[in-house]
Amino acid sequence: MDRVDIFFNEEDLQYEEEILRNPYSVKHWLRYIDHKKEGPKSSINIIYERALKELPGSYKLWYSYLKVRRKQVRKLCITDPGFKDVNNCFERALVFMHKMPRIWLDYCEFLISQKQITTTRRVFDRALRALPITQHHRIWPPYLEFVKSYNITETALRVFRRYLKLCPENTEDYIDYLISIDSLDEAATKLAEIVNKENFVSKHGKSNHQLWNELCELMSKNPQKVRSLNVDAIIRGGLRRYTDQLGHLWNSLADYYVRSGLFERARDIYEEAIQTVLTVRDFTQVFDAYAHFEELTLSKRMEEISEKEEPTEEENVEIELKMAQLEYLIERRPLLLNSVLLRQNPHNVHEWHKRVKLYEGNPHQIINTYTEAVQTVDPKLAVGKLFTLWVSFAKFYDENGQVDDARLIFEKATQVPYTKVDDLASVWCEWCEMEIKHENYDEAVKLMQRAIAMPEHKVAYHDETETVQKRLYKSLKVWSMYADLEESFGTFKSCKSVYDRIIDLKIATPQIIINYGVFLEEHNYYEEAFKAYEKGITLFKWPNVYDIWNTYLTKFLKRYGGKKLERARDLFEQCLESCPQKFAKPLYLLYAKLEEEHGLARHAMAVYDRAVTAVLPEEQFELFNIYLKKAAEIYGVPKTRQIYEKAIEVLTDENAREMCLRFAEMETKLGEIDRARSIYAHCSQICDPRVTSTFWQTWKEFEVRHGNEDTLREMLRIKRSVQATYNTQVNMMSAQMLSANTAATGTVADLTPGIKDGMRLLEANAAAEPPQPKGGNILFVRGETQGAGEDRIVNPEEIKLDDDYSDEEDEEEEKEMENIDRDDDIDDDNSDENEEEEEELPIEKKNIPSEVFGSLGKGGQIGN
Repeated sequence: MDRVDIFFNEEDLQYEEEILRNPYSVKHWLRYIDHKKEGPKSSINIIYERALKELPGSYKLWYSYLKVRRKQVRKLCITDPGFKDVNNCFERALVFMHKMPRIWLDYCEFLISQKQITTTRRVFDRALRALPITQHHRIWPPYLEFVKSYNITETALRVFRRYLKLCPENTEDYIDYLISIDSLDEAATKLAEIVNKENFVSKHGKSNHQLWNELCELMSKNPQKVRSLNVDAIIRGGLRRYTDQLGHLWNSLADYYVRSGLFERARDIYEEAIQTVLTVRDFTQVFDAYAHFEELTLSKRMEEISEKEEPTEEENVEIELKMAQLEYLIERRPLLLNSVLLRQNPHNVHEWHKRVKLYEGNPHQIINTYTEAVQTVDPKLAVGKLFTLWVSFAKFYDENGQVDDARLIFEKATQVPYTKVDDLASVWCEWCEMEIKHENYDEAVKLMQRAIAMPEHKVAYHDETETVQKRLYKSLKVWSMYADLEESFGTFKSCKSVYDRIIDLKIATPQIIINYGVFLEEHNYYEEAFKAYEKGITLFKWPNVYDIWNTYLTKFLKRYGGKKLERARDLFEQCLESCPQKFAKPLYLLYAKLEEEHGLARHAMAVYDRAVTAVLPEEQFELFNIYLKKAAEIYGVPKTRQIYEKAIEVLTDENAREMCLRFAEMETKLGEIDRARSIYAHCSQICDPRVTSTFWQTWKEFEVRHGNEDTLREMLRIKRSVQATYNTQVNMMSAQMLSANTAATGTVADLTPGIKDGMRLLEANAAAEPPQPKGGNILFVRGETQGAGEDRIVNPEEIKLDDDYSDEEDEEEEKEMENIDRDDDIDDDNSDENEEEEEELPIEKKNIPSEVFGSLGKGGQIGN
């Protein structure tokens, strides 16, 4: 440095003295520098230089000095000589501070601001050589940003390659840079490298599959620039690796050839794709891209030809060919989609049937499809019924007049190892129906005989370890077909033997037994038919045997009527012995009808009496009605009293109420008024006045017509008593529910700390509430010790005994009685309006003291 004269102020002397005493103290130098920071630049720089001369290894002094020097030139032009002085200062600092990355970073940042590219690059390289490798992660990011900020691609690539040797996990950044500078060949190569690394982890969170898709897209869209890779091999490798993205990868490969100008090769790729994809989604993606490709090539070619004045014949043929290709592709879509579904599951029977329909009108393709289907579908893996394919195949030959070929197909179909016996039975039955269609009845019978032939050793029907061919002899479907054939074309003896064989094999159903019986009856073998029914009864239990019993009994009664009455009774008793309630009603009615028409009346009544308790509860009311009607017809109305009493005892409340009303009406018609009144009184115990107002109105009308004041008052007392009983029951239920809720939630004292008595809170709430009106639903019962007279509380819910009535109740009764008298007077006036008016006799009335009647009322009058 040039010599500079140093001038001191009086304020500087104390700092100079401290420095002289402690020349190696950083603290004293910094204190001196802080004192001179507002002074001129030269004086501050001189102090820094003096300090660094004494302490050249102080990082704090160098860092602070360099910061001050950079601040001094911040507003100057980058060509100013001051920048060079600062650079020299940095160089002098790095002699001692070459292991400090912060100094290097500040120096590089300062050089970047000066736009000195080469010098900056060399300083970055010197920093990487000087610093340990553990500090390089601080140098590389600004270094990479620096080389990317200028159009020096070769230098940037070399720097990136050096960087990737240290941090290969940042290859994606390198690839992004390569794509940005349009170096796609190297970008694709690097992307292929990281895709093939199994342990590569993307710092952007991309999966290996996403990276693979990016590679495919990069290669397929830039075929002219990516030349170092075998695109076809790479994408086909992806097809084997990522089976869930086949559609996208096939489209990428085809797009690569389209952009390369190899249109025929692209068409081959599309065709290969739609013939190999396994899912509908992939097929849809490929087919849509294929159709779009064909439309695009057609439209482009048409535009090129339209620009010419006169297209040649070859060009016209080319256009027609391309249009035909597009139409053929669209027509093939359903068939191609069906092929996809069959590749997905070749054992799907339904899809094979759909494929046959798609080839409708093309016999050769239909035969080939059926042949491929029956050879491909495994019976154990089949989805759907495999036998339908064989049957449809045979019917196709039959419909086209090739009956022998149809028989050959049926013959092969009977040898297929189906999983269910019913499938094999269906094949035999379809074969038999085909023979019947061609009127080969003997051949059809022989087929059924072949089908039911016994195997060499006895086999259980449900033993799945044996083949279905060995278990077919127990198939009810085949036997039913055989029986129908014998009924139609065989003899009575052969048909009977078939039915007997079915019963012996224990495969008969109730319908088979009934059919057998009907068949025997048609040939006038009635006793044989009854024996068949009895065999069926021994084979089945309730409820399956119901139809057999019903048919048997109906046929027996139709045949013999009352000729074999005891036998019929035994049959009914045997049937009803274990008959469930659900099926008892029609059987009991049939039994009673037999006794009515051919037996004794008392037996019929006994049957009805048993029936009303043997049927379901919901059917009892209907049966009681029938019982009453029959009893009245046979014995007369008075004999129904016991039935009514039993009905009232057995039936539900609603039905019993209706029975009581009818019972009382009957007694009234018979003139038994007291009996009717007793019935009403008995029924009243199950009649809530709030619900069954019709009953009480009926009783009231009865008393008006046939009773007097005493009986009417008695009816009203009973009504109040019943109402009180129901009110009490409701109150008890409410109290139980309330107590249950209280027990579940606990008392107030338990829930609220500080309140010892829960009743205290209830009383407080009651006092806070407004007073309830007198018509409230809940009132306390008045005690005997409470005050009487005007101040006593009247409770409308209070229950009164018969011998103590309140005045209000007496008044209520009097009002009701007056209403009844008024209604009677109106009725009398209406009935006597056409008769002569009689002279009214003078009647003297006299007031009677209320004490005479006691609690019966006050103020009553009596006529003399």
